[in-house]
Amino acid sequence: MTPHTPAPAAGLRALFVHAHPDDESITTGGTIAALVNAGVEVRVLTCTLGEEGEVLGEELAGLVADRADQLGGYRIGELRQALRSLGVDRPRFLGGAGRWRDSGMAGTPSADHPRAFVRSGAAAVDELVSVLDEFRPHLVVTYDPDGGYGHPDHIRAHEVVHEAVEEAAHRPRRLAWTVTARSHLAARHSDPPAHLRHPEEGELPSVPDTRLTHRVPLDEAASAAKLQALGAHATQLELTCSGDGTSAFLALTNGVLQPVVGVEWYVAHDLRPDRAGYLRCASGAVHLLDGLGTGRS
Repeated sequence: MTPHTPAPAAGLRALFVHAHPDDESITTGGTIAALVNAGVEVRVLTCTLGEEGEVLGEELAGLVADRADQLGGYRIGELRQALRSLGVDRPRFLGGAGRWRDSGMAGTPSADHPRAFVRSGAAAVDELVSVLDEFRPHLVVTYDPDGGYGHPDHIRAHEVVHEAVEEAAHRPRRLAWTVTARSHLAARHSDPPAHLRHPEEGELPSVPDTRLTHRVPLDEAASAAKLQALGAHATQLELTCSGDGTSAFLALTNGVLQPVVGVEWYVAHDLRPDRAGYLRCASGAVHLLDGLGTGRS
């Protein structure tokens, strides 16, 4: 199928709800850039500052949580730069910057912090309800029920989004979960750097292609914007190109290579006509904006 962005898109509003700085660029950066370029009003809402993240290299290693605990503030700057590359005006944080803290990986003591996002309860839902009723998005994008790869904050973001949608006066027309197509993980770096490696079979989470419902193909401008945004998150990830320069890969602090693909995929649900919940969209490969229509409603 020929990549396209449905027209007209002007008048549509899209809200992306992410757990930490860098998630917006890794999973949906190309989509954000493509929608902005198509005239969609896009906001990115980040739930934590990513305080519990690791850091690549030694220069900024002292920022981590068990040392200076300054990583969250530093990552605001990375997020601002990344969003600027994608065409978004500024970072926005659920409840304000620092309201909730990165909970860390499952089973770690950081989840017991009183501000940990996994402990956010009804307050986080109330904050998102306010955003939904003020911004009135047609499209809301977040993670699947497993949070993509099981991170507690990603799972919590999914929960908060779905609870808020049920409570808000405004109901978006479509909820979409950002996912990785299983077929994309077959890509291999032709000459990987010695300190990085390809994933083992099943190591990286993905969704069977038969479950996918929507996609956003990235043109040259959107692909370039995504790469630039990824590069802004230098404490968290490394970019590398294949030997022939035709494909790009990223690696997080675990050193596992992931392809930076030219299509971003989703599993989406549409609002039922009777407003009694959402229906899973049929599997396929239509554009994420298809069927949303236009207007300021």
